[in-house]
Amino acid sequence: MRLVVAGSPAAAVPTLRRLAASEHEIAAVLTRPATPQGRKRVLTPTPVAQVAAELGIPVIEASRVDDEVTARIAEFDVDLGVIVAYGALLRRAALDTPRHGWINLHFSDLPAYRGAAPVQRAVMAGDTRTAATVFQLVAALDAGPVYASEPFDIDPEATAGEVLAAMAEVGSDVVARVVDDIAAGTAVATEQSGEPTLAPKLTIEDGRIDFAAPAAVVHARLRGVTPEPGAYAHLGETRVKLLRSTSGTGGTPAPAPSLAPGALALADGRLLVGTADVPLTLVEVQPAGKKAMDAAAWARGLGELDGKVLA
Repeated sequence: MRLVVAGSPAAAVPTLRRLAASEHEIAAVLTRPATPQGRKRVLTPTPVAQVAAELGIPVIEASRVDDEVTARIAEFDVDLGVIVAYGALLRRAALDTPRHGWINLHFSDLPAYRGAAPVQRAVMAGDTRTAATVFQLVAALDAGPVYASEPFDIDPEATAGEVLAAMAEVGSDVVARVVDDIAAGTAVATEQSGEPTLAPKLTIEDGRIDFAAPAAVVHARLRGVTPEPGAYAHLGETRVKLLRSTSGTGGTPAPAPSLAPGALALADGRLLVGTADVPLTLVEVQPAGKKAMDAAAWARGLGELDGKVLA
C-alpha cells in the first residue's frame, strides 16, 4: 500500500522507520514546521522531518491540515494514513482523503487517557500499566474503534520520557501489524468500551512539586513531568529543576531521618527531601543558571542544610 505518515516528535520516528523498512511504500510524510531550537535558536526540522529526509521521502510541513495541505496529500494518491503524535487535528476532508482513512498510534489503553499527554498523565497518576493502541481516526478526540492494543508495564522509576521512548518502539510493531492486516483485508476494529478519561497537555504549573503530598505522589509527579514541562521547586528565591528522584532512601542501613515537607538532609551520601510521610531521595538537580548535577553534590555546596526547604 501507499502510505502517508504524519508525526513530529522523536516518539513517531520508530513507526516511520518500521514502515519504511516494510513492503509498503511511504509516499509522503506530514510533519510540523521547523522551529528555533537551543540557545542560538537555530531553525531545526522535527525529528520526523530529519529522518524522512535521510530516507528520501517527500515532506509536507504544516502546522494545520487545511484545504491546501489536504490537496497536497491527495496528490500522492495514498491508500492509508498513519499518524503518531503529529500535533494537530485532521478535518473531515483530510480524514477521507486516503482510501482506507487514517490509523493512529496512541500511547494509552483507550478509552483511558484520551488527549495530548497520555503517558505523562498515567505516570503522574502512579499507574503501573498502560498500552500502545492503534485505532481508526475519527473526528472525535481519540474515539475511533480499536484495531490492536499491546499492554505495557510502566517501570516505577522511569520518567515519562523514558516510558514514551520504550512505548514508541513497541507501538511501531503494532502499527506495522495493523497496516499489514488492512492491506490484506483482514483487519477488524472494535468500538471502544468503558468510561473515557482525558489527558490534557501539561502546563508549566504541572511541573511545580508540592512536597506536602506523600512520597509516592511526589515521586510519580516528578517522573511524569520529566522531561517536559519539567519538575521544579524553589530554594528561597532560586528555582531548582528536579531532574530525577528515586523512591525510598536506596536501602541505606540507617533509618531515614524524619523531615518536614520540603526539608533537606544528607544521609549516607544521598540527598533526602521531606514529604507528607517518608523522605524521598533526589538524584539529580539543575539549579538556575547551572548545568545538571548530582543532587547530593549540590546539597554539599549549600553548606548547612538546617532551615533550607524546597517549596
